[in-house]
Amino acid sequence: MKRPQKVVAYIVHEEQLLVFVHADKQFDQSGLQDPAGTVHDGELPEQAVLREAFEETGLHGLRVERYLGAAEWDVRPYADAVHVRHFFHLAVEGAKVLDRWITEEHGDGDSEPIRFELYWLPLAQGHVLAAGQSALLGRLFD
Repeated sequence: MKRPQKVVAYIVHEEQLLVFVHADKQFDQSGLQDPAGTVHDGELPEQAVLREAFEETGLHGLRVERYLGAAEWDVRPYADAVHVRHFFHLAVEGAKVLDRWITEEHGDGDSEPIRFELYWLPLAQGHVLAAGQSALLGRLFD
Protein backbone atom coordinates (compact mmCIF):
# COMPACT_ATOMS: atom_id res chain seq x y z
CA MET A 1 0.00 0.00 0.00
CA LYS A 2 1.23 3.49 -0.85
CA ARG A 3 1.97 5.96 1.97
CA PRO A 4 2.37 9.38 0.33
CA GLN A 5 3.50 12.33 2.46
CA LYS A 6 0.95 15.15 2.54
CA VAL A 7 0.61 18.56 4.20
CA VAL A 8 -2.40 20.43 5.58
CA ALA A 9 -2.34 24.20 6.24
CA TYR A 10 -4.45 25.77 8.95
CA ILE A 11 -4.18 29.42 7.90
CA VAL A 12 -5.54 31.53 10.73
CA HIS A 13 -6.33 35.25 10.67
CA GLU A 14 -8.24 37.09 13.40
CA GLU A 15 -9.62 33.87 14.94
CA GLN A 16 -10.83 32.60 11.58
CA LEU A 17 -9.69 29.65 9.48
CA LEU A 18 -9.17 29.92 5.73
CA VAL A 19 -11.24 27.31 3.87
CA PHE A 20 -12.36 26.72 0.31
CA VAL A 21 -14.75 24.87 -1.92
CA HIS A 22 -14.04 23.80 -5.48
CA ALA A 23 -15.74 26.47 -7.56
CA ASP A 24 -16.53 24.09 -10.45
CA LYS A 25 -17.55 20.94 -8.57
CA GLN A 26 -20.59 20.00 -6.57
CA PHE A 27 -20.10 20.32 -2.83
CA ASP A 28 -20.73 16.60 -2.26
CA GLN A 29 -17.77 15.75 -4.52
CA SER A 30 -15.11 17.65 -2.59
CA GLY A 31 -16.60 19.27 0.52
CA LEU A 32 -15.14 22.11 2.54
CA GLN A 33 -11.34 21.98 2.62
CA ASP A 34 -8.14 23.62 3.86
CA PRO A 35 -5.16 24.21 1.60
CA ALA A 36 -3.31 20.90 1.39
CA GLY A 37 -1.24 18.80 -0.97
CA THR A 38 1.63 16.45 -1.63
CA VAL A 39 5.23 16.71 -0.45
CA HIS A 40 7.47 16.44 -3.53
CA ASP A 41 10.60 14.25 -3.59
CA GLY A 42 13.44 16.07 -1.84
CA GLU A 43 11.10 18.67 -0.35
CA LEU A 44 10.66 19.19 3.39
CA PRO A 45 7.08 19.28 4.73
CA GLU A 46 7.69 22.90 5.88
CA GLN A 47 8.53 23.87 2.29
CA ALA A 48 5.63 21.88 0.85
CA VAL A 49 3.00 23.48 3.10
CA LEU A 50 4.11 27.00 2.13
CA ARG A 51 4.19 26.08 -1.58
CA GLU A 52 0.78 24.38 -1.50
CA ALA A 53 -0.81 27.17 0.54
CA PHE A 54 0.43 29.81 -1.90
CA GLU A 55 -0.58 27.79 -4.99
CA GLU A 56 -4.11 27.29 -3.68
CA THR A 57 -4.73 30.71 -2.10
CA GLY A 58 -2.55 33.19 -3.97
CA LEU A 59 -1.67 34.75 -0.59
CA HIS A 60 1.74 36.33 -0.18
CA GLY A 61 3.29 36.72 3.26
CA LEU A 62 2.48 33.23 4.53
CA ARG A 63 4.69 31.92 7.30
CA VAL A 64 4.76 28.79 9.43
CA GLU A 65 3.75 29.51 13.01
CA ARG A 66 4.31 25.92 14.14
CA TYR A 67 4.17 22.26 13.28
CA LEU A 68 1.13 20.62 14.87
CA GLY A 69 1.98 16.97 14.25
CA ALA A 70 1.20 14.14 11.88
CA ALA A 71 -1.78 11.85 11.41
CA GLU A 72 -2.71 9.09 8.99
CA TRP A 73 -5.76 9.10 6.74
CA ASP A 74 -6.84 5.85 5.06
CA VAL A 75 -8.27 6.92 1.68
CA ARG A 76 -9.59 3.50 0.63
CA PRO A 77 -11.71 2.68 -1.32
CA TYR A 78 -10.96 5.90 -3.27
CA ALA A 79 -7.31 4.78 -3.65
CA ASP A 80 -5.14 2.02 -2.19
CA ALA A 81 -3.21 4.38 0.06
CA VAL A 82 -2.81 5.74 3.54
CA HIS A 83 -1.83 9.43 3.51
CA VAL A 84 0.66 10.56 6.14
CA ARG A 85 -0.45 14.12 6.77
CA HIS A 86 1.73 16.81 8.36
CA PHE A 87 -0.38 19.61 9.87
CA PHE A 88 0.85 23.19 10.18
CA HIS A 89 -0.46 26.44 11.65
CA LEU A 90 0.23 29.26 9.18
CA ALA A 91 -0.21 33.02 9.55
CA VAL A 92 -0.47 35.80 6.97
CA GLU A 93 1.91 38.74 7.33
CA GLY A 94 1.57 42.08 5.58
CA ALA A 95 -0.92 40.92 2.98
CA LYS A 96 -4.30 42.43 2.27
CA VAL A 97 -6.76 39.76 3.33
CA LEU A 98 -10.07 39.69 1.48
CA ASP A 99 -13.27 38.23 2.93
CA ARG A 100 -13.85 35.98 -0.10
CA TRP A 101 -11.99 35.38 -3.38
CA ILE A 102 -11.43 32.89 -6.21
CA THR A 103 -8.04 31.54 -7.26
CA GLU A 104 -6.82 29.05 -9.84
CA GLU A 105 -4.21 26.37 -9.29
CA HIS A 106 -2.41 25.47 -12.49
CA GLY A 107 -0.58 22.38 -11.24
CA ASP A 108 1.89 20.89 -13.70
CA GLY A 109 0.42 22.81 -16.63
CA ASP A 110 -0.81 19.66 -18.41
CA SER A 111 -4.36 19.86 -17.07
CA GLU A 112 -7.12 22.40 -16.73
CA PRO A 113 -6.73 24.86 -13.85
CA ILE A 114 -8.60 24.04 -10.65
CA ARG A 115 -10.66 26.95 -9.29
CA PHE A 116 -11.03 27.47 -5.55
CA GLU A 117 -13.49 29.79 -3.81
CA LEU A 118 -11.84 30.81 -0.54
CA TYR A 119 -13.33 32.41 2.55
CA TRP A 120 -12.85 32.68 6.32
CA LEU A 121 -14.69 30.40 8.72
CA PRO A 122 -14.86 30.93 12.50
CA LEU A 123 -12.39 28.52 14.15
CA ALA A 124 -15.20 27.03 16.25
CA GLN A 125 -16.80 25.73 13.04
CA GLY A 126 -13.63 24.05 11.72
CA HIS A 127 -14.91 20.59 12.65
CA VAL A 128 -16.93 20.58 9.39
CA LEU A 129 -13.85 20.16 7.16
CA ALA A 130 -13.95 17.26 4.72
CA ALA A 131 -11.86 14.09 4.68
CA GLY A 132 -10.48 14.33 8.19
CA GLN A 133 -8.73 17.65 7.60
CA SER A 134 -9.89 18.89 11.00
CA ALA A 135 -8.02 16.04 12.76
CA LEU A 136 -5.47 18.28 14.52
CA LEU A 137 -7.36 21.56 14.56
CA GLY A 138 -7.68 21.38 18.34
CA ARG A 139 -3.90 21.66 18.68
CA LEU A 140 -4.18 25.31 17.66
CA PHE A 141 -5.39 25.88 21.22
CA ASP A 142 -2.58 23.99 23.02
